[in-house]
Order: sequence, then C-alpha cells, then structure tokens
Amino acid sequence: MTLCPAQFRPFLLAIAFSAWAFPASGQSDARATAFTLEQEGKNVEAEAAWQKIAAESPGNPEPLAHMGLLEARQEHYANAVAFYRKALALDPAMPGLQLNMGLALFKNGEYREAIRIFEPMLKARSASSFEAQRLTLLLGMSHYGLGEFEAAVPYLKQASESDPKNLTLLLTLAHSCLQARQFPCVLDTYHRMVALNADSAEAHMLVGEALDEMKDSAGAQQEFRAAIAAGPREPNVHFGLGYLLWTKAQYAEAAQQFQAELDNNPRHAQARLYLADSYIQLSRIDDARSLLENLAKTDASNAMEHRDLGIVYAESGRNDDALREFKAAIALKPADPNTHYRLARLYRAMGRTAEAKAEFEKTKSLNQAEDERLLKIMSALPHPEKSSQPSDPK
Repeated sequence: MTLCPAQFRPFLLAIAFSAWAFPASGQSDARATAFTLEQEGKNVEAEAAWQKIAAESPGNPEPLAHMGLLEARQEHYANAVAFYRKALALDPAMPGLQLNMGLALFKNGEYREAIRIFEPMLKARSASSFEAQRLTLLLGMSHYGLGEFEAAVPYLKQASESDPKNLTLLLTLAHSCLQARQFPCVLDTYHRMVALNADSAEAHMLVGEALDEMKDSAGAQQEFRAAIAAGPREPNVHFGLGYLLWTKAQYAEAAQQFQAELDNNPRHAQARLYLADSYIQLSRIDDARSLLENLAKTDASNAMEHRDLGIVYAESGRNDDALREFKAAIALKPADPNTHYRLARLYRAMGRTAEAKAEFEKTKSLNQAEDERLLKIMSALPHPEKSSQPSDPK
C-alpha cells in the first residue's frame, strides 16, 4: 500500500512569479511563447522554450521554476526538485517556489525534506487560513508517510476538523491513532466515521483492531462481523475476523474466513498461510501440505511457513524434511518457542536425546520470557468497558 492515499496527493500550485525585466523584445516574445505552450499543456515544448530562455539569461530564476513545474506535472518529481533548488539559489524569496518544492518532495516520497520546508511555512501563517490548513494536512501526511504516527495524529486531527466530511482523512487519522496506540482517539474517530457513513466497513475494521489491541476479543469480533456485513468484499475483512478466531483456537470458523478472503483475493498469501495452519489444527494434513508447498514456491522467507511445513512432514514421517524446515524456521525467527518445541519432539522421535533436551530447555526459557513480556503489556493497557457498544454510536 502506498502510504499516502491518492485522495490526499495535493495538486501542485501554479507559481506566482514576480516580473523579471528582459533586455530585449525578442526575449519577451520567447517568454510569451513559453507561457502559451505551458497553458496549452504542451509540457515538452514549453520546457524546451523555458530551457532556451534559461540559457540566454542564466541569472533569471523564472525559467528554472517553470521547468520545475513542468517536470512536476509529468510526475518527474526528482527533476522538479533539482530545478526548484537552482531557482531558489537565485531568488529564495520567489513567491510560491518554496511550497512547490515542498510539494514535489512530498510527492517523491522525500517526506523528511518536505517537513523541513512545511514546518516554518506553517508557523508563519494564520491558523485559520487556507494555506495553513493545506500545510497542516501535508505535515500530517508527511509524518504518516514516514511511519511517525504519533507525530502525525495532532496534524491529522486538526486537518479533519477543517474538513469534517472527508472519510478518507478520518480513516487515515484512525489508522494513525491505532498505530500510535491512542485507542480513545480510534474510537472517537470511528464514531465520526459512522456518523457520516453507517455502513463503513473500514471504520468497523479499525475499531475491531483497536479493541483487539485492548484485549477485548468479543468486541473485536463483533466489529469485524459488522464490517463483513457492511462490505463482504472489503480487502482483509475476512482475514481480520479469521485471524481473531484463529487466536482463540476457533479453527473451523477461522478456516472458513480465510477461504472467504482467498475467494475475494486468491493472491492473499497470509490468508493462505493461516488457512494451512488452521488445517493442521483440524488434522487436515494433506490439505495443509498442498497449500504450504505452493506457498514455498513463491516465497521461502516466512518462518511460520517453514515451521508448519516441518509439522506436516513430521506428521507424515518425513523426518529429514521436517528437520530441514524447522531449522529454516529457527534461522528466520530464533525466538519462536513453538518451533523449538516441535524440533525437540522431532529430535526425541529420532532418538537424538541430547539435542531434544537442549531444545526443550530453549522452549522453556523462551516461554518464560514471553510470559513476562505479555504481563508487562497487559499492565499498561487500558481496561475496556464491558458496557461499551462501539458499533452503536449515540
């Protein structure tokens, strides 16, 4: 997924250039021609015209700025930034130029550089101005693009207050709040989303994720079921419910949801992987092996895939193959106690007692460390109110 939703990619501003004195009428005619070509959308011809002017007037920032704008129109953002930098070196105060370079950096995914431009510009503007609202959104989306969700939240909150009916913006805010573990913010944004669209599958999915993080499994399942009712073909909606069911060892229904996700998207690798694991739990070993071996042909970098293949092979008496897969899983994820336990059992079945004992000891140590980690997390989590009904906002 692209971190910046397409709906938030702002259009480049037309640059407001100050007049620049040309020494000859012929050059003024060339400038008028360049403008006309630019306005007609003839980007290549216009850029060539501005390039000729730039060669004749090397101290003039205007043609460089226009070439930057034309490159940006063609989505050649790195080239646009290069032209803008040259223009800024000649005239740092040129109207509109700083913002246009910030927008080109933003669109090119250079969010850190864009933030360095947008922050001082925002401080210099009235909070209620259109430009301030635009810069607030750009800063929020830049932090979002960097994965700095906690930093993105205040900007996105303010942007959503200026554009309260923008569901995509609210969705981005809710996702940022979730990633920043600001669960009350997720629930508040959820209520705003369903007030605009009571059948928003995305809203139900987000609050379901938040409730799951808060260890309210029943509430999380309720929200994902509501999401499926609202949008049964929404990407990941069946996978989300299937995963919740899988964590509660409800493997039969989890398998149904993973299969439903694959019906929507046959290329969903995680749904295929968790479906295979559910089949293992349901003793459908042959079905699991078929899925896992097909997965291994396209991607051999998933520890769970190797672990489950090891389980399947061990169940089928293919000890050498199982040993290879367990070792591959541990190489990718050394701290998984389940894999060490399965390897210990395999060693024991193969009569390799000393190696089995070492793996059992490793399993015990890893389980103890995991218990301590979970206890620490649980002590820091807010306690969900049992009476809350986030799917029925007031």
